[in-house]
Amino acid sequence: MEIIKYILVIVGSYLLGSLSMSIIMSKSVMGGDVREKGSGNAGATNMARVFGWSAGFLTLAGDVGKAALSMYIGWLLLGDTGLAVGGIASTIGHCFPVYYGFKGGKGVSVGLAAAFAISWKIAAIALSVFIIIAVCTRKVSLGSICAAVSIIIYSIVMPVGVPKLILGVTVPTIVILKHRDNIKRLLNGTEKDFKAGKRPEK
Repeated sequence: MEIIKYILVIVGSYLLGSLSMSIIMSKSVMGGDVREKGSGNAGATNMARVFGWSAGFLTLAGDVGKAALSMYIGWLLLGDTGLAVGGIASTIGHCFPVYYGFKGGKGVSVGLAAAFAISWKIAAIALSVFIIIAVCTRKVSLGSICAAVSIIIYSIVMPVGVPKLILGVTVPTIVILKHRDNIKRLLNGTEKDFKAGKRPEK
């Protein structure tokens, strides 16, 4: 019976995570695929860059929501272990969505949801790190990477329990790996500053 619950959480969370809010919104509302514009990434940052702040925040809310739902269902079925499994599976789905040729986002929004699931204190620290770094440098990618590192560090330092520790290390690590091209550009000094776009008029 337990194995069935694990399968349900893994498969269900992956499929739920594979629902890309940016792709759905850009195609159905904005009239284009966000992956073909801006940085080419299917995430909240590129949505804001291409279509404006409102589109970016709506995308962020949707992606955080799907990850939160995945972890909540996992928790209901298997406790903290299910929460961690759901969070990781949802992140993999977000980054490698089966519905969109496995080309998805970089996991920042689902990473935020995971941070809140681990501890509101860790989430507050990660958000603070992100805002300070992103605002001071105008590099959202650098803010995201630093926030991910902070989640890993504080998940290890704080007594969060083994399942949440695994969640707090695995999800941010995926986020960092998905930013490897950004890291190369940051080191080379070629990473572009973030600038929000305007929603195109119909």
